[in-house]
Amino acid sequence: MGTTSHIADNAQQMVNDSGGFPAQEQEPPGLTSRMDPRPDHGEHSYRGSGRLEGLKTLITGGDSGIGRAAAIAFAREGADVAISYLPVEQPDAEETAEWIEKAGRRAVLLPADLQDEAQCRKVVRDAAEQLGGLDVLVNNAAYQHARGDGLETIDSENLDRVMKTNLYATIWASQEALQFLGRGSSIINTTSIQAYQPAPPLVDYAATKAALNNLTVNLAIELGERGIRVNAVAPGPIWTPLQPATQDPEKIEEFGGDTPLGRAGQPGECAGAYVFLASPSDASFVSGTVLGVTGGKPIF
Repeated sequence: MGTTSHIADNAQQMVNDSGGFPAQEQEPPGLTSRMDPRPDHGEHSYRGSGRLEGLKTLITGGDSGIGRAAAIAFAREGADVAISYLPVEQPDAEETAEWIEKAGRRAVLLPADLQDEAQCRKVVRDAAEQLGGLDVLVNNAAYQHARGDGLETIDSENLDRVMKTNLYATIWASQEALQFLGRGSSIINTTSIQAYQPAPPLVDYAATKAALNNLTVNLAIELGERGIRVNAVAPGPIWTPLQPATQDPEKIEEFGGDTPLGRAGQPGECAGAYVFLASPSDASFVSGTVLGVTGGKPIF
């Protein structure tokens, strides 16, 4: 694979005795620079081998976390990368662009709020226009609100944001991308372990991720005749800005400690899954699959 054991060693060293991190809190959506410790996106460990050479890719939510890790890996595998992100995440987006460009590939920055259908569709069109086409769409942008006890504490404003960011935007972006995606191209959706093992404070988020699993399988069936592969990655507890921005601070101290590997994962540990699914040679007969990167938690 493209990553060395360095990232796993680093991930183990970053966590406390409970497998998590120091208690901390941010305002949503959260920024990488304010995290302690800063996540490992594979900046110093991922080594590409040309598996995505010449591909044109769009990663929503590509400024930080898993999206940034995928963007860095894609670039080091030879792809040009467009990323979408919320305007307030501009500092993170610019850092990601620097890593893409250091790999010798083109970076396209597309600030937008994907809750808005017009903005979401425009992101896809702008990515295709500026990259000169589109081969891979990664629907990665997501929102959660884990501060509360579950059903009784869900409010309509957060419910609307979760549904539109996680589910609606995936459908809108995938629809818009069809005019650009050709035979051999692919769509990759980011789902979650929450689709299989939902936590009560994340009931709405978990519901969207379960829906994305179903959507992935359905689109794989529908788009197969066009030669478009559709798959998903289901991460477990991964150390991204979304965690301190949406979880109660005390929960951060044990975040990820309940996995069989005994710790939270780093974004860079997810990158290889996205590269594999995006590769037109490695995954040419892989479609309708959900690939778990969960630290040992089952996704069946």
